[in-house]
Amino acid sequence: MALGNAMVFKPSEVPPLGALKLAEIFVEASPPAGLFNVVQGRGAVGSALVTDARVAKVSLTGSVPTGQMVYAAAAAGVRHVTMELGGKSPLVVFDDASVEDAVGTAMLGNFYSAGQVCSNGTRVFVQKSINSKFLKSLAERAAKIRMGDPLDEATQMGPLVSAVQHDKVLGYIATARAEGATLVCGGSRAAPNTGYYVEPTVFADVTDSMTIAREEVFDPVMAVLDFDTDEEVIAQANDTEFGLAAGVFTADISRAHRVIAQLQAGTCWINAYNLTPVEAPFGGSKLSGVGRENVMRRCTTIHRSKAFMLAWVRSMRLTKYLVAFGKNDRGRPTGGWTDAGR
Repeated sequence: MALGNAMVFKPSEVPPLGALKLAEIFVEASPPAGLFNVVQGRGAVGSALVTDARVAKVSLTGSVPTGQMVYAAAAAGVRHVTMELGGKSPLVVFDDASVEDAVGTAMLGNFYSAGQVCSNGTRVFVQKSINSKFLKSLAERAAKIRMGDPLDEATQMGPLVSAVQHDKVLGYIATARAEGATLVCGGSRAAPNTGYYVEPTVFADVTDSMTIAREEVFDPVMAVLDFDTDEEVIAQANDTEFGLAAGVFTADISRAHRVIAQLQAGTCWINAYNLTPVEAPFGGSKLSGVGRENVMRRCTTIHRSKAFMLAWVRSMRLTKYLVAFGKNDRGRPTGGWTDAGR
């Protein structure tokens, strides 16, 4: 909108109220009528928007299957597309890292917002020599998480978004048990009130082939895998169709950069996780998305460039050109004069 584009926002039909609150804020700011619009509805509404001839750019945050359908629909109209899709991101903890710091970050990267964050590091790889210590601390700290009403300031973890998601998560937990993962803590319904709560859950002895290590669940369930060497964990971390985010915990900054450089992920952190300042581009690789959000990378995807030159003869020997570029449909061209000998 800052670049002169009108926007139509269609939120998910499951949590629709946040978009309306945002619209209220914009109305209070008194923008031009029609600059920011909210349209509610299910998939058919989204399909109509994506294929509407008046829409020049589509940006989607959602699942991979939804992204594939939207991408195909947008391609039919040759529309610009940015997509931030699912993930099964790795968080790698080496044995020289601070275990308590790594545990705290793993909890943030799995249990914040009840695990309903696309970039969460739900595959936590812990070097074997510190795996037992890591799991012991994790179980103790996870058991102390206060669950309850998100509007209560004392609450540390709220409910899942719907009954459907709640049942889906419990199904994944049952599958993890059936496939041989070891339940460290949690694994059950929680009932601080009538919401759809699942306890902060940790599984150990997870292998790369298990469902819980391969599919995005969008839940407060952490899968802990162990490893021996740098090469081994890099291969394990990349063994996924997703590539949204990744994190590395180590006291060796050279190792951190070496490993991060080989991880197939669009957004990476060293000794931290899920920090997403607006100054940094955000997006994924592989099936986790197309394009980048935030900063100037984002502007290039919503800014329609137009170049033109105006020339006239001042003398027989000199021509001047006005070069304009970066012109938005509603904006004015920027540029400068260049001299060219004739």
